[in-house]
Amino acid sequence: MPAHEPDIQAHARTILDQIASIPFDQCQPLTREFRSIPGRPGIYAVRHRTDGLLYIGKTKSLRGRFSGGHKAFLWAWLDKYPDEDVRIAVRLIPHSENPALLLELEAIILRAAEPPYNVQIPVER
Repeated sequence: MPAHEPDIQAHARTILDQIASIPFDQCQPLTREFRSIPGRPGIYAVRHRTDGLLYIGKTKSLRGRFSGGHKAFLWAWLDKYPDEDVRIAVRLIPHSENPALLLELEAIILRAAEPPYNVQIPVER
């Protein structure tokens, strides 16, 4: 295990704790424009009011991810769940410090949380 591995594990755990513990009413509501979501790099979680974490991901632009790549996916959720019961929790991560950091953090967080809508959870190396 590399010397920095425990630090990354602890950082990932902190991020997971933060996105899971943000009060639901303080998470970002789902809209078709996603204007309230920052356009910066980070880890995000799609959360349900009572079912908890549904999906976790990472991106170089949080707003871009939702207004571009995840639109249809999220709208399908809105068809299944009442929109007032689904929100997005975000944790900004400075992407420029280490581009691989988001990928490593996401993998650790996915293994710990095992959200039901993440179809592939990376195996530990």
